[in-house]
Amino acid sequence: GSVILELSKEKPQERHLDRQAAQFGAAVAKVEAELSAQIRYLTQVATGQPHEGSSYAARKSCQLALNRLDYARRRLGELARACELMLE
Repeated sequence: GSVILELSKEKPQERHLDRQAAQFGAAVAKVEAELSAQIRYLTQVATGQPHEGSSYAARKSCQLALNRLDYARRRLGELARACELMLE
Protein backbone atom coordinates (compact mmCIF):
# COMPACT_ATOMS: atom_id res chain seq x y z
CA GLY A 1 0.00 0.00 0.00
CA SER A 2 2.75 2.44 0.90
CA VAL A 3 4.57 1.61 -2.34
CA ILE A 4 1.50 2.70 -4.31
CA LEU A 5 1.27 5.91 -2.25
CA GLU A 6 4.93 6.62 -2.92
CA LEU A 7 4.50 5.98 -6.63
CA SER A 8 1.51 8.31 -6.77
CA LYS A 9 3.66 11.26 -5.59
CA GLU A 10 5.14 13.58 -8.17
CA LYS A 11 8.70 12.84 -7.04
CA PRO A 12 8.85 9.44 -5.40
CA GLN A 13 11.84 8.81 -3.17
CA GLU A 14 13.70 5.94 -4.80
CA ARG A 15 15.44 4.75 -1.65
CA HIS A 16 12.18 4.67 0.28
CA LEU A 17 10.51 2.90 -2.64
CA ASP A 18 13.34 0.34 -2.91
CA ARG A 19 13.25 -0.33 0.83
CA GLN A 20 9.50 -0.89 0.80
CA ALA A 21 9.77 -3.14 -2.26
CA ALA A 22 12.49 -5.17 -0.51
CA GLN A 23 10.33 -5.48 2.61
CA PHE A 24 7.41 -6.64 0.51
CA GLY A 25 9.62 -9.17 -1.29
CA ALA A 26 10.89 -10.50 2.05
CA ALA A 27 7.33 -10.81 3.37
CA VAL A 28 6.27 -12.72 0.24
CA ALA A 29 9.29 -15.03 0.55
CA LYS A 30 8.45 -15.72 4.20
CA VAL A 31 4.83 -16.53 3.37
CA GLU A 32 5.96 -18.78 0.52
CA ALA A 33 8.38 -20.65 2.79
CA GLU A 34 5.70 -21.17 5.44
CA LEU A 35 3.20 -22.39 2.84
CA SER A 36 5.77 -24.79 1.40
CA ALA A 37 6.45 -26.18 4.87
CA GLN A 38 2.72 -26.68 5.46
CA ILE A 39 2.31 -28.38 2.08
CA ARG A 40 5.22 -30.75 2.85
CA TYR A 41 3.72 -31.58 6.25
CA LEU A 42 0.24 -32.17 4.84
CA THR A 43 1.69 -34.34 2.08
CA GLN A 44 3.42 -36.50 4.70
CA VAL A 45 0.27 -36.77 6.80
CA ALA A 46 -1.94 -37.56 3.81
CA THR A 47 0.35 -40.31 2.49
CA GLY A 48 0.95 -41.93 5.90
CA GLN A 49 4.65 -41.08 5.98
CA PRO A 50 6.34 -40.46 9.32
CA HIS A 51 6.20 -36.79 10.24
CA GLU A 52 6.73 -34.48 13.15
CA GLY A 53 4.17 -35.26 15.83
CA SER A 54 3.54 -38.70 14.41
CA SER A 55 3.94 -41.90 16.37
CA TYR A 56 4.50 -43.86 13.16
CA ALA A 57 8.29 -44.04 13.52
CA ALA A 58 8.11 -45.09 17.17
CA ARG A 59 5.48 -47.76 16.43
CA LYS A 60 7.52 -49.09 13.51
CA SER A 61 10.69 -49.26 15.63
CA CYS A 62 8.79 -51.06 18.39
CA GLN A 63 7.29 -53.56 15.94
CA LEU A 64 10.71 -54.25 14.41
CA ALA A 65 12.19 -54.77 17.89
CA LEU A 66 9.40 -57.22 18.73
CA ASN A 67 10.05 -59.08 15.48
CA ARG A 68 13.77 -59.32 16.29
CA LEU A 69 12.93 -60.55 19.80
CA ASP A 70 10.61 -63.22 18.41
CA TYR A 71 13.29 -64.32 15.95
CA ALA A 72 15.91 -64.50 18.71
CA ARG A 73 13.56 -66.62 20.87
CA ARG A 74 12.97 -69.04 18.02
CA ARG A 75 16.67 -69.36 17.28
CA LEU A 76 17.49 -69.89 20.99
CA GLY A 77 14.79 -72.56 21.16
CA GLU A 78 16.29 -74.28 18.13
CA LEU A 79 19.76 -74.08 19.67
CA ALA A 80 18.49 -75.49 22.99
CA ARG A 81 16.84 -78.42 21.15
CA ALA A 82 20.06 -79.07 19.21
CA CYS A 83 22.08 -79.05 22.44
CA GLU A 84 19.64 -81.47 24.09
CA LEU A 85 19.87 -83.82 21.13
CA MET A 86 23.66 -83.73 21.27
CA LEU A 87 23.66 -84.50 25.01
CA GLU A 88 21.42 -87.53 24.60
